[in-house]
Amino acid sequence: MPSLHNLPAPAKINLFLHVTGRRADGYHLLQSVFMLIDWQDTLHIDTRQDGHVRRHDLNVALPEEDLCIKAARLLKAESRTAQGCDIRIHKSIPWGAGLGGGSSDAATVLLALNQLWGLHWPRHRLEALAVQLGADVPFFVRGHNAWVEGIGEHITPIALPDDVLTTPLMLLKPPLAVPTNAIFGSPTLKRDSEHATVAFFLAAPKQFGRNDLQDPAKAYQPADGSSNQINEALEVMKKRFGNSRMTGSGSTVFSWINDHTDTSTLPSFSAADIGIHDATWVSRVCRGLSRHPLLGVLDQIPD
Repeated sequence: MPSLHNLPAPAKINLFLHVTGRRADGYHLLQSVFMLIDWQDTLHIDTRQDGHVRRHDLNVALPEEDLCIKAARLLKAESRTAQGCDIRIHKSIPWGAGLGGGSSDAATVLLALNQLWGLHWPRHRLEALAVQLGADVPFFVRGHNAWVEGIGEHITPIALPDDVLTTPLMLLKPPLAVPTNAIFGSPTLKRDSEHATVAFFLAAPKQFGRNDLQDPAKAYQPADGSSNQINEALEVMKKRFGNSRMTGSGSTVFSWINDHTDTSTLPSFSAADIGIHDATWVSRVCRGLSRHPLLGVLDQIPD
């Protein structure tokens, strides 16, 4: 098969994110639930017989050595294939958003090239490579909503209630991108949250817990003196929907859309509808996914 086109790479949100401790090597221990959402990048991948690995940006210019390129080169090196590829990517998920867009793109590259290059590796072998690319990449390779622990390496599939998957979410991304090291290095970061259980989470999944990274993100002061819009995003979303929470290390904020909202208007709902008239802010109405769109599609990859 020489090519695979229109490959989805969905984003995720953290329904909650607790920091429960810190290892001796400095890595923080986390608990979270990752939920896939229907905001996605689109990739088109063609094989090359000359062995070169190339990426072509269809809309947004990406760094030269992004995770897609790293994923393809890592799989090529480990599999010792003589083949190469052209990766064309149309970005929709914003950068620096806490939505895992780059990690998801890398996972889609691994899943697609596993088939295009005729490797047929089991999923657990791809996950072992994914760990080398970043903490979120194995989650996207596995393809299930998950209860995540440790430094992100302990991933347990979780079946989210239908109400969680079908209730629309408003996502709002201000232009600010907060460096992850600034969050985890902040003296205001709470590092001793009590360990949660799946049962307690499932009792009230929309209201459960908090994001321990949210307060350090709100306190972050950009070096260029620009304003931190995370506070504004949280406040305007809570005022409109009655709830708001940051996902990941930011800066995207999400809200569950309450029942009284006219759902017929949701496809065109935007930041302007909640009082944000700055075109540099990005918004999207999303819903949860029960699993990755590629799960079971590409060559029936065994676990």
